[in-house]
Amino acid sequence: MRVVIVTESFPPDVNGVAHCTLQTARHLVDRGHDCVVVAPATAPGSDADTSAPCPLVRIPSLPLPGYPQVRVALPSRRVAAAIADHRADLVHLASPFVLGVRGMAAAARLGVPAVAVYQTDLAGYARTYMGAGEAAAWRRIRSVHSAADLTLAPSGAALRDLTAHGVPRVSLWPRGVDTVRFRPDRRDEALRRELAPNGELLVGYVGRLAPEKQVELLSGVCGLDGVRVVVVGDGPSRPGLEQVLPGAVFLGRRTGDELARVFASLDVFTHTGPFETFCQTVQEAMASGVPVVAPAAGGPLDLVAHGRTGLLVPPRDAAAVRDAVWSLSADPALRAAYGAAGRAAVEGRTWAAVGDRLIGHYTDVLATRKAVVAA
Repeated sequence: MRVVIVTESFPPDVNGVAHCTLQTARHLVDRGHDCVVVAPATAPGSDADTSAPCPLVRIPSLPLPGYPQVRVALPSRRVAAAIADHRADLVHLASPFVLGVRGMAAAARLGVPAVAVYQTDLAGYARTYMGAGEAAAWRRIRSVHSAADLTLAPSGAALRDLTAHGVPRVSLWPRGVDTVRFRPDRRDEALRRELAPNGELLVGYVGRLAPEKQVELLSGVCGLDGVRVVVVGDGPSRPGLEQVLPGAVFLGRRTGDELARVFASLDVFTHTGPFETFCQTVQEAMASGVPVVAPAAGGPLDLVAHGRTGLLVPPRDAAAVRDAVWSLSADPALRAAYGAAGRAAVEGRTWAAVGDRLIGHYTDVLATRKAVVAA
């Protein structure tokens, strides 16, 4: 199968879209498929493109105003050319918004089936950044995804949202997790002594530091006796968070085995953002054997079994986050039980298993398109 992946983000970017796209490309190549990735160009001076397992076409881009870590592709004929030159059987659109919309249009002109992967809660972001615009965001989402042969939702909550807002032809496709890299035996006592020299309970957050993530909800956790908050990641909210999270340790960006070591060294993992369509860091914490506290909204509803692998709390409720962490801090046996159950829950969710499900969706789309053409 010849596949062109058009993505809004790709490594060295660090986010869910980039990571999922990289894993998808790797799996397609591993299974013998011929793949090309089309992505926005990185900022000048960024790390070289060393991780791509297949040819990579970069489209000129500019930084998003106010959020330079996100780059937006400029209009370019390279998208259509990449699809045509590769003689694609199918176009995979990763979180289509700007570049993906052009990929969708090019696929339609060339008569190539398109599968759109929904990954970003644009409506939630509109509320966060503009205080309004949710309806307009859903109109945009519906317009983009209605043009696809199939839209893949990462969680039950995302699937229900898409269907409720009129997006047709939606199926479920969750995300995998690297259970070899993220595992409990990565726990590092030397790192723990460095982060918690007085033996504090380590409570961690991993992800972008941006308004929609609402990391400031950890302020109450910072006030708990014997607790040290560890924040991994970077973004525009970091200066403000350093002020409102007194005593927290900010480690900046961590990746690969170094990130896995941090995850496994935590006692509790917390996620605070209510707009996650999936929430990969929750799975990585579970694979690391760490109990999770997360909002009862979006992707975490599928991932966290309340009272078995962690605790779900009302979204945007700092007191609930604090109280959940406090209840776990007082019960090491419960933390251990939740962590073990979390690891067991994700052991079968490998990227290989999830990637094969994706190829199955591709096969169904191609068969449906062939039947329509034949009719």
